Amino acid sequence: MNLFKTCSLVLVLSTLLLASCTSIDLYEKNVTIPGFKWESSFRPEFTFTIKDASTPYQLFLVLRHNEKYSYNNIWINLYSQPPGDTMHKAAFELQLANNEKWLASGMDDIYEHRIKLTDPQYLRAGVYHFRVEQIMREDPLENVMNVGLRVEKK
Repeated sequence: MNLFKTCSLVLVLSTLLLASCTSIDLYEKNVTIPGFKWESSFRPEFTFTIKDASTPYQLFLVLRHNEKYSYNNIWINLYSQPPGDTMHKAAFELQLANNEKWLASGMDDIYEHRIKLTDPQYLRAGVYHFRVEQIMREDPLENVMNVGLRVEKK
């Protein structure tokens, strides 16, 4: 009888937990850089779907590196393809540090940047494709661990 009560309680609590969960209104995917050496030919791709076109979204680049990363910035090309459109390319210089410190959250010798790429904007409903290419002079770019894309509903 105790087993039945315990199973019933677990089932009820699980149902309540699942019913109270709402979908997360964002997308985030991070890709590991092989050997922590980002070659310009390695271009991580990201695909997500926008269902709600009535609210603005904001895009962020997520970048993780270790303390041995040699620069206070990174140059990237961001390729984007909105639904029903062609691929567009935009170059970004992203500041990672100032003269005093990394502009990131850090744990031990690993730093994570979430860098705003766009102001909040309304996006059409549909499937979006993105690709990130590092365009620094150093190739491969050493000590970069992960690169990712984050989309937040504003």
